[in-house]
Amino acid sequence: MIDTKAPADEDKAPSGEDDPKPGADVSFPYDRMTVEQFRRRFPRARWSDDRKAWFVPGRTASRRIGRWLAELEAEADAHADAKGRDAFAFDPIDSPYLELGKAGFRIRTPYSKTVVDELREVPFSQWDGDLRLWHVPFRSYEDLRRRWADIEKAARRNEPEERRRRAEERKGSEQDMRSRLRSAERKRRRYPLPADDLPPIGRPVSTAYGIVVFTDITGELVDPHLVEDFYPGVDKDDLWGCWRVPVLEELVRTWPAKTPPPQGARWWLPTIEELRPARRAARSRDARKRAKTP
Repeated sequence: MIDTKAPADEDKAPSGEDDPKPGADVSFPYDRMTVEQFRRRFPRARWSDDRKAWFVPGRTASRRIGRWLAELEAEADAHADAKGRDAFAFDPIDSPYLELGKAGFRIRTPYSKTVVDELREVPFSQWDGDLRLWHVPFRSYEDLRRRWADIEKAARRNEPEERRRRAEERKGSEQDMRSRLRSAERKRRRYPLPADDLPPIGRPVSTAYGIVVFTDITGELVDPHLVEDFYPGVDKDDLWGCWRVPVLEELVRTWPAKTPPPQGARWWLPTIEELRPARRAARSRDARKRAKTP
């Protein structure tokens, strides 16, 4: 909690580290109405200049303060929800992907990484795995409004009909052929590694493919002429490493690196920014597996 300044005419509480009186300290941003509420709720409270906090006497002071702070937060949330509801009524989002619910908005779109990333940045947004939609409270309407153009654009782009149309347009093109070759190469679960800088076996590391676990270094030399389109910077002395996708337990146990990867690195220890989405994806994979298990 943030310190508050006491009004000049407030009584001063006795100070001292060895004060035996039972009680608890509380501090909050100074606001006249909040202070008045606090004094009505805790008439025996006194301001301490030494501690820069209010001292509430009593053995149950901490519990009573906690209830009061929870009530303040609920009041603030209710006020913010009312403001968000009014803002939506004045300037609504008209979209087939958004529905109005009792406590906020329900957002259902085709899967898109862009949509997921944008909605995760909206305060208090929550994914409902059972209903397969996002919940966003009214209080977050302004943040949702600012991001909605990008969310809707990504959702429309990932509609099944739109994806099929783009696939038909690409069919037989050079771009389509390169995409198929890249996909086939990835399915081989191999990755070129510099012979003088091999990653640890059995430990999650970051690569251009994301976070993987190398299971074996085959000793087979890489032919740059065959794979240079897929792996920029590949060298004739590189060796093939076999990899697999890490499981959630491995990702949770992995300690994040404190420094960014070196320029041009082929593999590196994952940072917390890389581990967080990888852990979320692993949890989703586990949830899908459990749902399929009878």
